[in-house]
Amino acid sequence: MSHSSWCTAGGSGKGVCPFSVALFAGSAFSYLNYVRLRSKSTVSKCSIDEHKQTYIIAGDIGGTNSRFALHRPGQKDPLLVHIYPNEEALKTAPTYHHATLMPFLKKCLAEVDEWKALGEKEVLSQIQIVGCLATAGPVTTNNDVFMVNLGENGGSIDGNEIEQCQDGLLSLVVRCKLVNDFVGQGYGVLDLDLDKEVIELLPGSKEKMNDLAPICCVGAGTGLGECFLTKSSLATKLGYECYPSEGGHADYVPRGPLEVELLDYLKRKFSSENRISVERVVSGRGLANVYEFLAQKFPARVDKSVHEEFLNAGDQQGRVIGVNSGTEGSLTQQAVQIMCAAYGSEVGNAALKFIPTGGMFVTGGLAPKNIGMIQGEDSPFMKAYLDKGRMNGLIESIPIFAVMNEDVGLRGARVCAEREYNAM
Repeated sequence: MSHSSWCTAGGSGKGVCPFSVALFAGSAFSYLNYVRLRSKSTVSKCSIDEHKQTYIIAGDIGGTNSRFALHRPGQKDPLLVHIYPNEEALKTAPTYHHATLMPFLKKCLAEVDEWKALGEKEVLSQIQIVGCLATAGPVTTNNDVFMVNLGENGGSIDGNEIEQCQDGLLSLVVRCKLVNDFVGQGYGVLDLDLDKEVIELLPGSKEKMNDLAPICCVGAGTGLGECFLTKSSLATKLGYECYPSEGGHADYVPRGPLEVELLDYLKRKFSSENRISVERVVSGRGLANVYEFLAQKFPARVDKSVHEEFLNAGDQQGRVIGVNSGTEGSLTQQAVQIMCAAYGSEVGNAALKFIPTGGMFVTGGLAPKNIGMIQGEDSPFMKAYLDKGRMNGLIESIPIFAVMNEDVGLRGARVCAEREYNAM
C-alpha cells in the first residue's frame, strides 16, 4: 500500500481521511479475494493422507533434458537427482510422464534406501508425492503446457493428467504443479546461500538488501528470461510471490556505431523491419548471432579452425564462441564483450523498472561461464549496467549478484512444491 493512503485529515494528524479508510478496506478485500481465488486455482482437489509419508519431487524441464530431484519435505539436500535426455526418452513412451517421471520413480525405488527397504508394494500403499515441474513454456490456467522445443514437433505436459494417472508408481503423485521455467528461477534465488553461491557485483550488496522490497532475476542461457518477486505489504509473512515476464523480448538498443551495424544485420537476418529482441544478442544463440555478424564484417580476422567448428556445432554454436573467447583480440572475444555489454545494459534496464532493493540476481548458464567479463566495475557488463545517466545513483544503491550455480531452476521447483505441500 502506498504511503499516501495513510493520510490524516487536514494534515493535522487528528482523525483519518475517509478516502484512506475506503482505500485500505478495498485493498484488504482485494487481497483476501486474491488469496481465496489463488487457493482455488493452485491447490489440487487431492489432499494429503496424514497416514502416508510425503516426498517432494522437483523437475526442471528444458527442451533438451529433464532433470528431477527427490526430497523429503523441508530438506534442501536431495535424496536423488537424475537427468533424462528428452529426445531419447520420448521415442517410445505414450506420454511425457511415462517417458521421464516413471523412470525416475523406478530409479528412486531402486536406489533410495527407505524406498528399497519398503519394496514396491509397500511404497504404493505408504508413500505419496507432491511435485512441481518448471517447464520451458507458457503454463495455462489449466495446469498444462505445450513446449515447442520438446521432441521433434513439440510436446505437451499436463499436471492434472499426471495427478490422475493410476499407472503403477505414477499413482504416488497426488499433486503436480506446473510453473514457467523462469518462475522456477525466481523462486530458486530464495534458496541460495549468499555466502557461498553468489558473487557480489557491487561491494556491500548483501548489507544493502531490503527483505520487504522487490527482487528481480534476469538470466541468459539458451534464451533470455526475466522475472520479479514481491511481498504483499498486507501479509508479509506469506513471503515472496514470483511473476514471469517476457522481458527478454524487449527491444535491443545498440550502444555504439558497431552495435548499430549489428542491429541492422539482425533485422535483415530475421526479416524484421523495425526492431530486434534483446534475446537475439543476449543468450547462447545471441552470442552466435554476434559472432556471425563480426565474421562477416571482419573476414580477415576469422580463425579458420574456430569458424569451421562453429559452422558444424548446430545448437552449440554459442558454446564454441565462449570456449574460444580467451584469445586476446579474437573475434570470439569481441563477440562475448559485445554480448556481455548488452547483457549488463538490459539488467540495468530491469533494475530501473523494478528498483529491486531486495536484490538483483543475474542467473542462467552464461553468468558463471563468462564471469570474467561480468565481474568488476571495468568489465563490459558492469560498465553498461552502471551507465544510466541521471539514474546512476539509484542503480548503485541496488544490491546485485551473479549466481554461480546452474541448478537454480530445479531448486525453485522444489520451493514451489514445498509451497503446494504446505497449502494442502
